[in-house]
Amino acid sequence: MIGNRRSDILNLIINHYIQTGEPMGSKTLCQLLPYSVSSATIRNEMAALGEMGFLQQRHTSGGRVPTKASYRYYVDNLIVPEPLTPFEKQRINQLLSVNAADPERLLSDAARLLSDVTGCTSFFSTVKDEYDCVQGVDLIPAGENKAMLVMLTVGGKIKSSVIQMPCRIDDGFRRLFYAIAREFFIGVPVNEINMSLIQSTAPVLRDRLFDMLPALSSFCSLCKEASDGTLQVFGQNNLLSQEELGDSVFGLLTFLAEKTKLEKMLTQFAKSKVNNVLFLGEENPVYELKNTATAVAKFKYYDDQLATLGIIGSLRIDYSSILPRIDYIVKTCSKLLRQ
Repeated sequence: MIGNRRSDILNLIINHYIQTGEPMGSKTLCQLLPYSVSSATIRNEMAALGEMGFLQQRHTSGGRVPTKASYRYYVDNLIVPEPLTPFEKQRINQLLSVNAADPERLLSDAARLLSDVTGCTSFFSTVKDEYDCVQGVDLIPAGENKAMLVMLTVGGKIKSSVIQMPCRIDDGFRRLFYAIAREFFIGVPVNEINMSLIQSTAPVLRDRLFDMLPALSSFCSLCKEASDGTLQVFGQNNLLSQEELGDSVFGLLTFLAEKTKLEKMLTQFAKSKVNNVLFLGEENPVYELKNTATAVAKFKYYDDQLATLGIIGSLRIDYSSILPRIDYIVKTCSKLLRQ
């Protein structure tokens, strides 16, 4: 701890900088502190906070601004969380309940909501599971010679596609499709379902092979999609309005577009023993994020499935407002995933 008066001064400077992006001088602090203290004393305290690595002075005669290190002290010791209103909680609950039965769509909805309520870039990821298997598959007629193929994995992934069929999808055709699915696909790991396995159905299908091929090919594609991990990023343009990032925003946008480093970082985090983390500045494990505040939460559902959800913003984000809203959205997602 750094003492009550220095904490008060640091708190005022950081809050002012978060709201305005401007430095604060001793005269302004004199007016805002809830007790009487001279400008000289405040300047001495600001100098001490500078020596401790919490404040910096951009110009010799200018006021002080917070350093990257000061945000950690602020979040851990000074922040006063802004509670959510009942309306905010109701809105979040309603939006997240829409796709509560589909983990990936739920997390996608949560990431979009995070971008909306925080004004930051948001993301969600799922980790590749080599042991996830096909639990069920359905072929639903959808008009003249069209069908919807829906596939569900043991890990809760739901994949679907609309396909053009070369024949009428009657009850007999569907019974044949389900028989093939039971014999060749149900219970098989999704990463083992490929065109070679599809071709092995030929002796059973015989003259119906070419009629069935569009459905089986689509099913193979859905399994390939389900076998890969997912990473989606939302609200990248929000970073352009965060002046604190300066020229580093372009490298950050490239990093987000390429996804490779971010995906690796999130996979490592998902497999760690930590559930929630807030990386501030240099604490970030990836160079491109060194000027950001990055919050990440981990989820584990259906025993073995791993996913992450989080936001990326500048160090000047409004922590008192943003962190409680991240926390509520994460807790709501955790509750829905457990159900």
